[in-house]
Amino acid sequence: MRRVVITGMGGITSLGEEWPVIRARMAKGESGVRTMPEWDRFPRINTRLAAPVDRTQLEGRYPRKSTRTMGPVSLMAVYACERALANAQVLDDPILKSGRCGIAYGSSFGSFAPVIAFGELMEKGTTKSLNATSYLQMMSHTAAVNISMFFGITGRIIPTSTACTSGSLAIGYSYEAIANGHADIMLAGGADELDISEAAVFDTLYATSIRNDRPHTSPRPFDRDRDGLVIGEGAATLIVEERESAIRRGAPILAEIVGFATNADGCHATQSQPETMEQALRGALRVARLEPARIDFVSGHGTATAGGDIAESKATHAVFGARIPIHSLKGYFGHSLGACGAIEAWLGIEMMRDRLFVPTLNLEEVDPLCAPLDYLMGAPRPLDAKYMMSNNFAFGGINTSLIFRRAD
Repeated sequence: MRRVVITGMGGITSLGEEWPVIRARMAKGESGVRTMPEWDRFPRINTRLAAPVDRTQLEGRYPRKSTRTMGPVSLMAVYACERALANAQVLDDPILKSGRCGIAYGSSFGSFAPVIAFGELMEKGTTKSLNATSYLQMMSHTAAVNISMFFGITGRIIPTSTACTSGSLAIGYSYEAIANGHADIMLAGGADELDISEAAVFDTLYATSIRNDRPHTSPRPFDRDRDGLVIGEGAATLIVEERESAIRRGAPILAEIVGFATNADGCHATQSQPETMEQALRGALRVARLEPARIDFVSGHGTATAGGDIAESKATHAVFGARIPIHSLKGYFGHSLGACGAIEAWLGIEMMRDRLFVPTLNLEEVDPLCAPLDYLMGAPRPLDAKYMMSNNFAFGGINTSLIFRRAD
């Protein structure tokens, strides 16, 4: 199998898009979470918290002809890809249109405005809000297709619409495609746009935070006093490339992907199962040919829901014991659903390169029902981590685990 490296990264989050800016804001304990007064018109939705992205820099950035088929989710995905391709020094390289470049990209859904238009058709019989691109903006593979059309990429496309594992699954499938010779370079990542319907999904399960007057204190992953998750949005892209191809191009090598595994719980759509989560973690270690002791840090999923946090901590403890350092980034960005796996991989690799990891924001007292782990709390921690594992878990019982090696 061929070695697979990361040569570029880029994204957009509720704390910004440049790593130095995001790093500085996280170091100060800032959060992208805010109260959403515009949601007051939905009185039956309990939460008023979200972590929106400032999209103003995307307005008018691209020609209208290029964006007709894009809703916000695709627009953020294309922007993240543009930044990552520039970072990889491949933005105008002929390799993009060679057929050896592919795309693996996911979101939990497409854009939401066309859904309303189709709803009006079904309820009122009117098509006044529909147009020739409505479905293209709404379809679950809209991000992958729009990336392909925008950059002229003609290689294999792997859409990964698997809720909270969309981004990490895309990175893993890119790794497998390149390792097995099906592509030389892949654009991998995930995106999701914020909408009240996403908050409603979790609100009906009593899984959203209702600290509506204290947005800076929520979400609280792994914390005894957490009261649920907060929905966010954003996008991130990793340029995943065969190592020899990257060396020939003189590209920057930021990290290497050495392990990936995914599986399903196979028994419940919303109740995480620590046993199958553990199997996914061990599967990634098997692929990487690493013993658990070689992993220096775990980037956890940590949604700030009781069932998810507890199950994840038990699975992590079963593999690594109490010694493993772990954090969740969702206190800073909320839960960006299909984007979270890609955002967390991007920022985790940046922290691994800086040898400094931020704590879990708002984690003050670990829930005694969570397994004992070395939870990062309070202040950033210097850590010379060579191997990092990044884990995500999704509705439907889908589990993913990635292992990255720092490029020294």
